[in-house]
Amino acid sequence: MITVSNLSLQYSGAPLFSDVNLQFLRGNCYGIIGANGAGKSTFLKILSGELDSTTGSVDILPKVRMSILKQDQFLFDQYTVLDTVVMGNKHLYEVGKEMNAIYEKEDMTDEDGIRASELAEEYAELGGWESESDASRILQGLGIPTQYHYETMANMDGRLKVKVLLAQALFGNPDILMMDEPTNNLDINAINWLEDFLLDFDGTVIVVSHDRHFLNTICTHIVDIDYNKIKMYVGNYDFWYESSQLVQNLIKNQNKRNEEKIKELQSFITRFSANKSKSKQATARRKLLDKLTVEEMPASSRRYPWVGFKPDREVGKDILFVSDVSKSIDGVKVLDRVSFAVEHGDKIAMVGDNEVAQTTLFKILMGELEPDEGTVKWGVTASQSYFPKDNSVYFNDVDLNLVDWLRQYSDNKDETYLRGFLGRMLFSGEDVYKPVKVLSGGEKVRCMLSRMMLSGANVLLMDQPTNHLDLESIAALNNGLMDVNCNILLATHDHQMIQSVCNRVFDFTSDGKLVDRKTSYDDYLAYIAENKE
Repeated sequence: MITVSNLSLQYSGAPLFSDVNLQFLRGNCYGIIGANGAGKSTFLKILSGELDSTTGSVDILPKVRMSILKQDQFLFDQYTVLDTVVMGNKHLYEVGKEMNAIYEKEDMTDEDGIRASELAEEYAELGGWESESDASRILQGLGIPTQYHYETMANMDGRLKVKVLLAQALFGNPDILMMDEPTNNLDINAINWLEDFLLDFDGTVIVVSHDRHFLNTICTHIVDIDYNKIKMYVGNYDFWYESSQLVQNLIKNQNKRNEEKIKELQSFITRFSANKSKSKQATARRKLLDKLTVEEMPASSRRYPWVGFKPDREVGKDILFVSDVSKSIDGVKVLDRVSFAVEHGDKIAMVGDNEVAQTTLFKILMGELEPDEGTVKWGVTASQSYFPKDNSVYFNDVDLNLVDWLRQYSDNKDETYLRGFLGRMLFSGEDVYKPVKVLSGGEKVRCMLSRMMLSGANVLLMDQPTNHLDLESIAALNNGLMDVNCNILLATHDHQMIQSVCNRVFDFTSDGKLVDRKTSYDDYLAYIAENKE
């Protein structure tokens, strides 16, 4: 479907990637991965024709229809939701628009009638008469009920707009489907539906994503951007990761053997080079030493932060008791008589569509909101650290550099200590003196995680901590949460993190009631599926 030949791209004279030769075939799903700034979205734009490469070519088979997930939420504000989706097949939409315009004329000419007949025939061949029902099916699969389908896009909530634009990309069975972060702002039900859709899709899928479970589920190939190269590997994300780690370890072990051999040879030469009886052997070993070089490890652009939480003390038996908590916001009840107790060892995942309920509960637990009814009681040994969904209050209008910002939350005020800590979180050199108000979204998240690690808390409350993080940082956070011996309340869309970390699931219904099950996430999803049938 797509052939990439001798492709390269340079920015300001420096190569972003070079000598790229790849083929993307029908029936396969390709996940594009790489560190932040490696060029994932840029490469996707080159493949779609939105951006020109410095050298090389991208050749697409003739008469192939390509669909691209749009990122501009305001681009279709004047159109209805259904029309926006059908516009995913631009030619179909334009044929239908011209045909309807002729039929709406009060006085049709013979020429109009002939043209309308031609358009109707083409419209039927393109599947136009089923287009609205097809669009509606995709919208409902993504969780947008039928009452919204004739609303204008301008009146739609931002999260629903994202789903509409995704439905637009999926509409009309394109030959090639390109998507940049399609799971952003999708709830788990929508992600599951999208996974099923793509598994049944018989065209070519090329996707950039930070969702490891999503990549593992749908991908047949991984396209890795690293070392200023782009290479393709067969398999899903976990297969690529394990294979890449194996290669790295093999190189390290080979280097270690080479280094040991070099030391052995150098020692022999030093000891015997002055000895006439051994001089020939020393000369032979010197020649061997000249040929033996230590292969340098490739300078990967990937950087893994270190995330580790260490409670100052173990939490006691009584941790948290929530009794009949209710809360309404703007007249809408988001929590309805919610009751639960947190037990020792509980790592709780908050899942489901009702994210307002999740965030509201977090704020009530941390004392930022008062419940309308009910009580919250923390145990005397419980100490809390909170990662809010919106961290702007910690950074906006704060005139501090990174070191001084972190110093606020550290008992150890020494700059060397703070710089060392920041280094483990990928802030090094002069970066540690950047003003915090200019940090990127991912950098702010790493700062917030640093603050939590310094707290010594034995109860961690985290509301969407993976937003803005790259795959490497998500993996580091996942490992940190798996290893820590404390209680966790975690809201995230990262399926793999929930499954590997949590042993209890909270799911808030649309009317604010709590479904509480002590089970793994995958078992909970199986339970939901069984009860839907």
